Amino acid sequence: MEPAPVSFSHLAATSRHLARRLLTLGENRLELLAVEVQEERERLLHAFLLALAVAVFGLLAGLTLTAAIVLCWPGSPLVALLTLTGLYGLTALLLCRRVLGLLRDWQTFAASLDQLRKDRVCLEKILH
Repeated sequence: MEPAPVSFSHLAATSRHLARRLLTLGENRLELLAVEVQEERERLLHAFLLALAVAVFGLLAGLTLTAAIVLCWPGSPLVALLTLTGLYGLTALLLCRRVLGLLRDWQTFAASLDQLRKDRVCLEKILH
């Protein structure tokens, strides 16, 4: 048995349908990407402003605590300043490690990349 011949009009209609679906798929993915870019921008700005506020108020608290300890220290004020410097430095190192860990695990556009992977798998199934 011979396979039924495929007409040019049927092939053209199928191609148009596939092209429309691909364009719709691309449009949806671009919209998702645009939403994620907006969310990432807002999240980054929010995190930056919070970090700035924490830094300002932490600095103020550290300065007033340092002044209070040095003024009230019964022994040498130099020993108090060196002890506090060591504590502040250790805290800064721990916070720096924490920030680097957050940056290392940061995933940008995770949903868009996941959808694009799913689309690729689906297209491979269709084309093979």
